[in-house]
Amino acid sequence: MDLVLKPDNTPSNYPGKHTSKRENQVKSVAVFCGASMGNSEEIKNAAQQMGELIAKAGLTLVYGGGRVGLMGVVADAALSQGGTVVGVIPKFMSDREVAHSGLSELIIVETMHERKAIMANRSDAFLAMPGGYGTLDELCEILTWYQIGLHKRPIGILNTMGYFDSLLGFFDDAVKNGFIPANLRAILLESSTPEQLLKQLADHHRETLNHESFARG
Repeated sequence: MDLVLKPDNTPSNYPGKHTSKRENQVKSVAVFCGASMGNSEEIKNAAQQMGELIAKAGLTLVYGGGRVGLMGVVADAALSQGGTVVGVIPKFMSDREVAHSGLSELIIVETMHERKAIMANRSDAFLAMPGGYGTLDELCEILTWYQIGLHKRPIGILNTMGYFDSLLGFFDDAVKNGFIPANLRAILLESSTPEQLLKQLADHHRETLNHESFARG
C-alpha cells in the first residue's frame, strides 16, 4: 500500500482545478456510502457487487478510506478482483484505527474539506450508495459543485431496495416549489442495480464530452 500524507492545502485540490485530462471514458469512480453496515443483507450484497464490478471494469475506486461498514465492503470487494482502490481519510479518523491498511493507495489528510476535494479531484464520476449524514453531505455537495459550474462529471445514486426514494421525492418537491431547476434535478442518475448505474455513468460521461467537443466546434 502506498501511504501519502498531505498538509491542509484544500484550495489547490478544489474540484474546479481537476487536473487530469478528461478521457473519452470513465477511468475512476468516487463512491460515497455508509461507515455503518446497516441492517439489510441486500444492501450489503449490492455494495459488494458494486466493488467487484468497478474492479472488473478496470476502474479505480476512490472512497473515504475506511475499513468498516459498507465502505469496507465495497473496498474489499474491489481489491478481491485485483482492482485499484484509493482511500482518502482525515488523520483524526485514521488515528481511531478505522483506516483500511490494505489499499492500493491511502491518502491521509488533515481536514474533512480536503478529503472531499481530493476525492473529487481524483474521480471522473460519482455515485452514492446507502449511508447516513456523511453520505448525504458528500452527495449534496458534489451536486452543488455541479450546479455552480465547478465540474460536469456524472453523478448517480444506487437506489437498492428503494433506500433513496424519500430523498428523491424531496428533490422532486424542491423542483415543484421552485428551489431546484428541473434540468439540475435531471442530472442525478438513478438505478437499483450496480450494472445499470455504472453504464449510466459511462454513457453520461461520453455524452458530456461529445457535447463539449461540439460546442468548441
